[in-house]
Amino acid sequence: MSIHPLFIGSLGMTELLIILFIIVLIVGGKKLPQLGAGLGEGIKNFKKSIKGTQGDKLPEDKADTSKEESKD
Repeated sequence: MSIHPLFIGSLGMTELLIILFIIVLIVGGKKLPQLGAGLGEGIKNFKKSIKGTQGDKLPEDKADTSKEESKD
């Protein structure tokens, strides 16, 4: 029997729904969109910092720069 990191692989749909329900109870329905927006912004900033440390661009960024160059 192996232990999964963070046990995410062993959670079923019922467990995830219970966790979501508990989060809604703790945070509240009105604050949930703000929480999601903050989480999304944090992930976006994390990806930007990772991309900046790698030094090379991701393929999606190359497509964006080629579109910008064709506009000039």
